[in-house]
Amino acid sequence: MKILVTGGAGFIGSAVVRHIIQNTQDSVLNVDKLTYAGNLESLATVSSDERYSFAQVDICDRAALDKIFAHYQPDAVMHLAAESHVDRSIDGPAEFIQTNIVGTYSLLEAARAYWSKLPTEQKAAFRFHHISTDEVYGDLPHPLDIETSATQGSLPLFTEKTAYAPSSPYSASKASSDHLVRAWHRTYGFPVIVTNCSNNYGPYHFPEKLVPLIILNALEGKALPIYGSGDQIRDWLYVEDHARALYTVITKGRIGETYNIGGHNEKQNLEVVHSLCEILDELKPLPAQASYKDQITHVADRPGHDRRYAIDAGKIERELGWKPQETFMTGLRKTVQWYLTHQDWCQHVQDGSYQRERLGVSL
Repeated sequence: MKILVTGGAGFIGSAVVRHIIQNTQDSVLNVDKLTYAGNLESLATVSSDERYSFAQVDICDRAALDKIFAHYQPDAVMHLAAESHVDRSIDGPAEFIQTNIVGTYSLLEAARAYWSKLPTEQKAAFRFHHISTDEVYGDLPHPLDIETSATQGSLPLFTEKTAYAPSSPYSASKASSDHLVRAWHRTYGFPVIVTNCSNNYGPYHFPEKLVPLIILNALEGKALPIYGSGDQIRDWLYVEDHARALYTVITKGRIGETYNIGGHNEKQNLEVVHSLCEILDELKPLPAQASYKDQITHVADRPGHDRRYAIDAGKIERELGWKPQETFMTGLRKTVQWYLTHQDWCQHVQDGSYQRERLGVSL
């Protein structure tokens, strides 16, 4: 196949591109605007492959998209381009509306115009895969809010039928894009598939997110900020497991379906930070038997912070045969080891506009 991947220089997008080039015979055109979070160095291991190509294009630029489709003639689209950081969306929601909603609309229309002119056989085989987040569902009951342990054992999970209830400008913009994609399927018969994933972690992650922020701050002797008490629960998914899942969906998924992708790893944020500190204590020990945990500090919680996310990934396992290969601890150890040996990437990706400062507090 020839696959057009939007946002292929980002965290999850670059993992998808690397997976496709390294594990299949398919070709990839990476379409990326190269915002602060996009970095072509994340694709250094595949950039010289003849099956990989890159175009610096904003998905809001319809004319540029039309040219891309006409020239590349893809068999499928995997749409990952998005503004994705909740804290950043609180400070500046306009970019999230523009990229995640208007950009998705522009891409849908460019892809539909291209698809509508394809020969019958190619038209039937075409797929538009929209990659989204579990944050569109809002949050779930938290164990600390439940009185009896019996009830705690049956806490609900997000399923593909869970109603949308986004809490942040980011999640609202992603919910809107999901609705657009599904509407294009129902109204125009456009062949779409939607996936909603849990929190990703792993190599090449821009250091505004929890895991890389904690690792890099720890190594530099800086404070390790925990929002509120740190009891917020997330389901953690290793990014390379996610990349495998996304390729499975684009090649085997059914048109019009939604698949939730999760790692089966519900962890409180404080647990995550403690685990990172313990791995760092082992791999990069501090002098005098000090622990990185001593750098932990609690800060004011994020406005509107969701309490718990947890995904039921049963459908994708039953129907498509995918399940995560990494446990939380094996994936976390691989992640820490990667950051310890890729300090040059960490330096290059931070262009000076972001110094790991706290975002999302201006109300």
